[in-house]
Amino acid sequence: MWRTPLPPLAALLMTTALAACGGKAKTEAATPPTPVEAARVAAPEAAGAVTGAGTLERRREMALSFRIPGVLTAMKVEAGDRVSAGQLVAAIDPAGVDARQQQTMAELERARRDIERDKTLFEKGYVSRQRIDDRTSALKAAQAAYDAARFDRRWASLVSPASGVVLERRAQAGEVVAAGQVVARIADLSSPLVLRLPLSAREAARVRVGDVARVRVEDLAEQTLSGRVTRVGEAADTRTGAISVEIELSAPPAALRSGQVAHATLSVRTAPGATTTYARIPAEAVLEANGQRAFVYRFDHGKARRMAVGFGGFDGDDALVSGLPDGAQVITAGAGFVADGEAVRVIDPKRLDASRGQ
Repeated sequence: MWRTPLPPLAALLMTTALAACGGKAKTEAATPPTPVEAARVAAPEAAGAVTGAGTLERRREMALSFRIPGVLTAMKVEAGDRVSAGQLVAAIDPAGVDARQQQTMAELERARRDIERDKTLFEKGYVSRQRIDDRTSALKAAQAAYDAARFDRRWASLVSPASGVVLERRAQAGEVVAAGQVVARIADLSSPLVLRLPLSAREAARVRVGDVARVRVEDLAEQTLSGRVTRVGEAADTRTGAISVEIELSAPPAALRSGQVAHATLSVRTAPGATTTYARIPAEAVLEANGQRAFVYRFDHGKARRMAVGFGGFDGDDALVSGLPDGAQVITAGAGFVADGEAVRVIDPKRLDASRGQ
């Protein structure tokens, strides 16, 4: 009956255990060391890495909308079109604002006539000072209404505020659009291409302006681009709790487009104000983690030595620990099969696989 082959280290551990059971008559000194795998501990990290994924976009991207409602009579651009600053993008029927402008102009002219007439009567003593003050206030109100109507008339035509490219068109001629409704989005191509990276508060605390980043865009055949952090958000997203980190790309290829998804790896430092620096070890090396304390087996001159370490939690496939000297080796695979003070030997799983294949 065919059986699934055991992993190399598990098979070797089982062989060692069977050999030990079959040789009870032998002395303890003859028991072969238990094979284990180990990882060397780096210095408590002054630097590390934070990874994440986000979307590419131009730093200056504008959502264009009308200040007033109306019927869209012209839509002059399509997605992908190049536009120049001041170019007409869209227009609405100006009949409504024209009528309002004419009405406010008539009211302004009447207010001017009223105050001129009452000033003459005031000089002759026929009207009071209060009457003049009321006419003056009415004139100011009429002037303000006319200025507002004239300002609205300017917004019946929507022009591009910068030279760039149309990212999206959201309306068609003939539609009724509301005030503030986005009809087109335009990107200023003179602004840098940036990656907006949402990070957890814990990871964002380790990121600083100027940190180096490696950015990978899958659509570019895994090409790696360089960048640096230019902004770190001060507020978390109310829905996700994520903090946005902005990475500016250095000399991005022309093939990149706004909206593409990219992955970034940031070279960062420990969190500002942290009182403890942690080293990274494989998560499988940690035993009995409880709160801020855990245990590991350290490889010490052919022996497994159980020792307590500070525990800072898990970060992906790594565990954050403190209290281990630089260069120490911690037992990873096989840590659950050994005891404190037991003789062990470190094996190379690749070398073991190669020897079994011969």
